[in-house]
Amino acid sequence: MIHTLFLILSINLLIPDNIKVASGKVIRIENFMSEYVTARHVDIWLPQDYDQSKSYATLYMHDGQMLFDATHTWNQQEWGVDEKMTQLLQKNKIKETIVVGIWSSPTRHADYFPQKPFEQLPQSVQDSLYQVQRDENTPLFATKVQSDNYLKFLVKELKPYMDENFATKGNRENTFIAGSSMGGLISMYALCEYPKIFGGAACLSTHWVGSLQTENNPIPRQFIEYLEQNLPKAKKHKLYFDFGTETLDTLYEPYQNQVDEVMKNKGYKEPLWKTLKFEGADHSEKSWNQRLHIPLTFLLKN
Repeated sequence: MIHTLFLILSINLLIPDNIKVASGKVIRIENFMSEYVTARHVDIWLPQDYDQSKSYATLYMHDGQMLFDATHTWNQQEWGVDEKMTQLLQKNKIKETIVVGIWSSPTRHADYFPQKPFEQLPQSVQDSLYQVQRDENTPLFATKVQSDNYLKFLVKELKPYMDENFATKGNRENTFIAGSSMGGLISMYALCEYPKIFGGAACLSTHWVGSLQTENNPIPRQFIEYLEQNLPKAKKHKLYFDFGTETLDTLYEPYQNQVDEVMKNKGYKEPLWKTLKFEGADHSEKSWNQRLHIPLTFLLKN
């Protein structure tokens, strides 16, 4: 509690004038300090006519730097979260919601790779994964897998800060998490590790392979076993999965099919579980933007 209060007193909030949104506003916490992970920016989107006297659901989203304004992203693409949220709110299709975008860092792969499944891999496999190069100069993992600490940052530091300083409802039924690719994995993991905190997760283009190749890859099986043992009971949580059929998404369907079998065996069914396939969709913010209204409506339906 002392650490959380210190954060609340010391954090500097600003409204970045270079971030353009369709409606509402973005408030940035620059370099949110943490005892668990390296500091990173957090962008908080407040809907139009946000009122501190009311109360709002909260959606935590990974890769926060990719959510709002394509003019500032590395590939000039964005999720368009502000546009999609505004459209759905205007049509009264979703509950009033604050979106919390947590920026990724150079340790992204280590932050987002579910730690308990990773630690169940043979030591030789773990060691080999740490040797994988994303390219000639960049390792896939910048540090040891630390997703348990990343989730502690979310649950023990960021969420208490949001609940203390913004008009959040704060309960499980109004707290959600979402991401794509590795962000899909960590969203699934967050729901399983903290089922009393998160009421639902949206996992787009979930990177079930965990690495860069599929041949003789034991990682997907480990994720399946983890879900078999740790998936929260049906009826109290929402889970959304999807995948496309182009670029990196071509890898996911057989593994998603296995995940779907776990979901069925655990008693999940609509309206609390949905898996969708999008023909022609690739692994990009552009594709996630085009279908974002679907998982948003699924999680936040009024």
